[in-house]
Amino acid sequence: MQKNYDWIVVGAGFTGASVAYELIKKGFAVLLLEQNPKPDNATRYSYGGLAFWSGSTALTRQLCDQGRQRYGILSSELNADIEFRELDLLLTIDRESDPDVVCQSYGHVAQPPRLLSIKEACLLEPLLNPDVISGALTVRHGHIEPEKTAQAFIQAFLRLGGELVISQVLQLNSFQKSITVTTTTGIYKSAKIAVCTGGISRKLLQESGISMQTYFTHAEILETAPTEIKLSTLVMPAKLQRFQLEANSTQNDEFWCNDGNEIETSILDTGAVQFLDGRFRLGQISRILVNPNATVDAKISEHWLRSHLSQILPGLASLPAIYHHCLVAFSKDNLPIIGSIAEHENIYIFSGFSNPLVFIPPLAQRFANSISGHDDEIIHQLSPNRLKKNVEI
Repeated sequence: MQKNYDWIVVGAGFTGASVAYELIKKGFAVLLLEQNPKPDNATRYSYGGLAFWSGSTALTRQLCDQGRQRYGILSSELNADIEFRELDLLLTIDRESDPDVVCQSYGHVAQPPRLLSIKEACLLEPLLNPDVISGALTVRHGHIEPEKTAQAFIQAFLRLGGELVISQVLQLNSFQKSITVTTTTGIYKSAKIAVCTGGISRKLLQESGISMQTYFTHAEILETAPTEIKLSTLVMPAKLQRFQLEANSTQNDEFWCNDGNEIETSILDTGAVQFLDGRFRLGQISRILVNPNATVDAKISEHWLRSHLSQILPGLASLPAIYHHCLVAFSKDNLPIIGSIAEHENIYIFSGFSNPLVFIPPLAQRFANSISGHDDEIIHQLSPNRLKKNVEI
């Protein structure tokens, strides 16, 4: 006999795990679907950074504050060590840029980073090459182990009676009062569904006849085994190219409607983070390819990444590492897309995060509260309907 659920959550990465946990806390019968026994997604290859300091509008500042509060109790609530900590973020400024101008560009954020001289930057991060920078910025930055955190959400979800099935979703079929989800192993029925599949959300919805303005980059990193080399900070460039790449790629949505189209633009924001067990993640290349299954030449990418890393952090450039590739979702206006989809009111999307690890826990909680009957203005503001109306928040 087929079991009916109140909610099916598709995708057991950080987003889906958080949403499923918050929904089951509210007493809903929830099924969590994930296509891979060990997810190979943006959670798996994330830096794990928590930019609580970076809110630049009333909305994003509020979410950053709520994210900080949520992480303060999350390990205790989930009964798991998520390796939550604070460390120094070091934002490198290249030799051609004026440090004062770069510093001023951060003046709109809640906690602007502090400008460092070359000498001060190298004292803070001894692995840094002083010859290729004109200075750096620094600010305290939160950090977690993202895989452990997602698993902590999943285990808490299972303890509360949730169900997890490993099966690839093929199609969603929406009816007036229910939805069926066809997977590689069976068909599941639910009153509502939350699509939390990050970079593949657009394709999954398209295959079900639903158009949605959600996008993705192909992100590429290197990951090392634990090593005795110690990085004192989390290093990233002060002038991130990724956000401009994303903005440029969404000028014409029709271009994204054909997998055969390819935008050849790619950028490299050279950075590094070290986890508590000594592993490094080094990256990141961001590439716009409309086909989510497009192949990327790993050897060329790795050479490009290592050559730039040898300039900024030469002590890390030759470390043995494994190349990884995943999809990273984003939206047209850099705000999350959360809520029911027009003409498919029992299908919800939860995607498009520019500051995902900070925003997801408080927004998953707000989402579950709103579904339970507590009206939430922030959830309204993040509705997919804003994209059709072209409303600015």
